[in-house]
Formats: sequence, structure tokens, C-alpha cells
Amino acid sequence: MSETFSKVEVITGVARRRRFTTEQKLLVVNETLQPGMSISHVARRHGLSPSLVFRWRRLMSEGGKEAVRVDEDVVAASEVRRLEERVRELERLLGRKTMEAEILKEALAVARPKKPSSPLASWSDRKDASR
Repeated sequence: MSETFSKVEVITGVARRRRFTTEQKLLVVNETLQPGMSISHVARRHGLSPSLVFRWRRLMSEGGKEAVRVDEDVVAASEVRRLEERVRELERLLGRKTMEAEILKEALAVARPKKPSSPLASWSDRKDASR
């Protein structure tokens, strides 16, 4: 029997997703880019599913393409979600402050005595007062 596999991983207990650091992912993806290396072979060597390695490669190439296309840095999706949540929070606060400003304007309009708007009305009031 040939010894193709150098390591076997035995998972015991409750199966959970493994987490890989960015460095680990880049190492695996860079290894697949070496001449003569197949994705399946690299995946087997690291005990990974080939579809996972294909996904990492695709994400890396898409992120790189996007960065080149717009000539900007690629931002992580988690950072985008955090910033979108912050924008929603600020929009809610702005709406609340706008409503407060409208209520205060209405309160000021009610509290201020109204001045006569027509000069004729004030003239007729003077005539009546002199009698």
C-alpha cells in the first residue's frame, strides 16, 4: 500500500467548523499557484476540502481584481456591515433630532403672541379705542 497521505486528522466529539487565519489561507492559496501543483493535491496535503481551497482562490482573485479595477483598497465585508450599521444608527438619531426641532418650532409658534398682520386692523383698533 502506498503512503500518499502523511497525516490523518481524527475529529472526535461535536463537529464544529474549523477557523483558519488569513495567513493559513494565503499559504494554501499561494501553494496552489506554484507550477505543477493541483488544487486537489494541496487540499489533501493540508486536510482540506478542495472546494474550500477553490473558494479561497476565487475570493482572493476577485478581491484583487476589484482592488485593481477601482484603484482602491479592498474592505472586508465585516467592516462594511459595521459601517452600514453605524450609518443606520446615525440616520435614526438624525430623524429623532429633526422631529424634536419640528416640535420645538411648533411650541414656539404657539407660545409667541401673534402680531397683527394687517395695518388696517390696527387702524380700526385705534379708532375704537379713542371713542
